[in-house]
Amino acid sequence: MNLVMKRIIAMRNHPRAENDDGNNKFSDLKSTGIVTDNCATLTLMRLMGFFVISFMLFSVFFSLSVVLRDPPSDAAISSTTTMSFQQGFDGDAFDYVEVLNDKLLGGLLADGFDEKSCLSRYQSVMFHKGLSGKPSAYLISKLKNYEARHKQCGPYTESYNKTVNELGSGQFSNFSDCKYVVWISFSGLGNRILTLASAFLYALLTDRVLLVDPGVDMTDLFCEPFPDATWFVPPDFPLNSQLNNFNQDSNQCHGKMLKTKSITNSTVPSFVYLHLAHDYDDHDKLFFCDEEQHFLQKVPWLIMKTDNYFIPSLFLMPSFEQELNDLFPKKDKVFHFLGRYLFHPTNNVWGLVVRYYNAYLAKVDERVGIQIRVFDTEPGPFQHVLDQILACTLKENILPDVNRGENIDSSSGTPKSKAVLMTSLSSGYFENVRDVYWEYPTVTGEVIGIYQPSHEGYQQTQKQIHNQKAWAEMYLLSLTDVLVTSSWSTFGYVAQGLGGLKPWILYKPENRTAPNPPCRRAMSMEPCFHAPPFYDCKAKRGIDTGELVPHVRHCEDMSWGLKLVAN
Repeated sequence: MNLVMKRIIAMRNHPRAENDDGNNKFSDLKSTGIVTDNCATLTLMRLMGFFVISFMLFSVFFSLSVVLRDPPSDAAISSTTTMSFQQGFDGDAFDYVEVLNDKLLGGLLADGFDEKSCLSRYQSVMFHKGLSGKPSAYLISKLKNYEARHKQCGPYTESYNKTVNELGSGQFSNFSDCKYVVWISFSGLGNRILTLASAFLYALLTDRVLLVDPGVDMTDLFCEPFPDATWFVPPDFPLNSQLNNFNQDSNQCHGKMLKTKSITNSTVPSFVYLHLAHDYDDHDKLFFCDEEQHFLQKVPWLIMKTDNYFIPSLFLMPSFEQELNDLFPKKDKVFHFLGRYLFHPTNNVWGLVVRYYNAYLAKVDERVGIQIRVFDTEPGPFQHVLDQILACTLKENILPDVNRGENIDSSSGTPKSKAVLMTSLSSGYFENVRDVYWEYPTVTGEVIGIYQPSHEGYQQTQKQIHNQKAWAEMYLLSLTDVLVTSSWSTFGYVAQGLGGLKPWILYKPENRTAPNPPCRRAMSMEPCFHAPPFYDCKAKRGIDTGELVPHVRHCEDMSWGLKLVAN
């Protein structure tokens, strides 16, 4: 090989163009076989150079892709969420990439937001198992059209300013491009979330723009859901000072206007107040009749106060029937889709969710949620409620029984782990269940961890940090695999709807006695409408509205309530 290299160097020092004997030398080299070795050596050197350069380019592109995919951020939450998700993800690598790439939830969410301003919007896919089912193409299209309308008609746009001026003057022209429904912040947090979803669907059905009364804490709890425009009522909105004072006796109340027969075809008021709270009367309930919708469609501003998830009754109205069928071919997923579209925790609340999830829920085989709400004048805890929780979870094989005759678990192999997330205003139930699984081994060998984020003692609706913790706990419950909820509780309704979970519902105890059976499986993940109307608008008589169509049924936990179920 040394001889070959010397001959090659000699050739480079004596170019063929300057040597008359070049052809002879080439012939000599060819005859000796050195040319063959030379060509092979040059080819080998070129290949080595190509691989070196390719490796260097690959390293550069790989480094750039990592930096661009996960840019440095001041938010510690952003970096830890991806890490914890990768550690806890049960699927294969392809599924992992699919989930990360579907941060828009199959097109349900709008793109183009500043991700740092609301980390939960696009990070939630790392914690949820994805949507329960696929939203219809028509729903996605309708939401995009709504976003365009909200951008055109939102606060301080030309159309908004014109309509607000008419509202202030009391004069109304039929040429306004935009109509509105203003949702009044009212009742507890669970109720507010459910009623806000109801008001949004009504706005979607009637081509209105939804504006949200921020109340005392809505801006601290929820990110903006629509791109390029706020959904909050501006501070200079002319009716702001009256929002908390509207009631059934207000002259602008729709029910009172019907009662006093002050509605005429010749005049259209600039606004109408809709009283749809639990204490509404028969005249207020006529809101759910098509005849009244024809009148309300002309009114530019509707002011709505409600503590009811009234969506099931919208499905009983002929004027909305076809549109709702197109939007929601699967009727039991209405709140699931609307909730995941609308409600994104602010960064403060999202920090509570992520930190707790990573600390206690991320690295287990199964997550169980138990939501406890006791409707009693005394704070508790109550023995009959504890007995009911244990009876339900053991009977339905949600939690394993314990071996009270043994101190040590003698089973071999790696035990299955379960994290149980309990939420309650009282710490007593958590402490008792925790002690059971601390003091005795399980008969299955499973390792059970019991956790409760907070125990506030009593509901504090107007306290900011109380509602932030409540919202975080609802969201954490929605991230569980199996859920147990309490009857009548909107807190549980929100969790099951966001998570796409059909919970086990604890029956409401009577006379402080644990019910038997203790619980039952829900028909669907949908919330219950606690105070529906029982009225046939055409026949103008009472009727059982839970028996009219197969997809609207009476609730499991409230016999007179209505809920949506699968077709």
